[in-house]
Amino acid sequence: MYKKFLISFALIFVTLTSINAAGTALVNTDMIKKSEVNPLQEFIGTVSFDKKSKISSESSGLVKNINFEVGKKVKKGDILVSIDSDILNAQINAASSSVSMNRAQLKNNEKNYLRYKSLYSKKSIAQKVFDDSKLAYDIASENLIFSEAKLNELKIQKAKKVIKAPFSGVIVEKNINNNEWLTIGSQVATIVNTQEVQIIFNLPLSFINGLNKGDIYDVNISEKIVKAKLYAAIPSGDKLTRTFPVRFKANIGDMFIYDGAQAKVSFAKNAKTQALVINRDAVINRFNMDVVFAVVENKAVMIPVKVIGFDGTNAAIAGEGLLEGMEIVVKGNERIFPKMGVKILNKKDKSQNNKKVK
Repeated sequence: MYKKFLISFALIFVTLTSINAAGTALVNTDMIKKSEVNPLQEFIGTVSFDKKSKISSESSGLVKNINFEVGKKVKKGDILVSIDSDILNAQINAASSSVSMNRAQLKNNEKNYLRYKSLYSKKSIAQKVFDDSKLAYDIASENLIFSEAKLNELKIQKAKKVIKAPFSGVIVEKNINNNEWLTIGSQVATIVNTQEVQIIFNLPLSFINGLNKGDIYDVNISEKIVKAKLYAAIPSGDKLTRTFPVRFKANIGDMFIYDGAQAKVSFAKNAKTQALVINRDAVINRFNMDVVFAVVENKAVMIPVKVIGFDGTNAAIAGEGLLEGMEIVVKGNERIFPKMGVKILNKKDKSQNNKKVK
């Protein structure tokens, strides 16, 4: 009971220190300044599945079972198709019996060979008797090796009577039906890995030069941000538009997308321009849009913004009503709402810094 009381008291204390009894949020702010930044430009690209495979049969025979349909998710190693193997099963049983028989024969011939070898060393038997026992032992050994190889070959053929998924993904095409005869090389299905995608953007050289291979970039796919790695810039491009394809790769997990879906990304150009900047911590997502909270007469005013570039830890923003010198919440903004009362905790620190500057 005492522990529960302490926990409850701690929670109440944290709440009271964040928002006082009058409903005023405690925040830190910073002023909007003007600075030079690299403006961002949005580009549209295309998403495609990076791994696609046409699955074919490595054996001939009658299709016995099909364990998939178009659109089904499968895991690596899942059995997709089973081919009739009744005759092969009989051959495997016969080969297995042959291996057992040859193993027993070898064991018996080995005993005779070792016995005659001992007698021959004592000159108790003729050379021919010893040679015959050695030959019988060698033949039995070769017969066992041959029968084991034959059994292994049949087992390999049996394994090919089962067609498995080469990797996890989704079946996008089905090419067979039950009781259909397959030959070696017959295509049975097409599978794509929907987790690994590639995204291609066509960019001007002025933007490509500012990118680094291996770096991670935020790409918008179906209104979701995906972390994509820059894989390659292709030197062959469109001569009319002077743009070149840049390829990214990303793992999107269980996110559902269509092959050919649209992707968006924003890159900074090397040229700089004047813009209003604020610490990037000031920009948060609220109501599915980027916003900042300005402090006007000790009240929080929410202003929708567009991020137009970055400069280190600062973000260049544009929005209606933004002015240079405006107080913007940079800490505590996740706890406040429009028109809520706020108290600036670092106001004294900033005034002292301003005096030092003067």
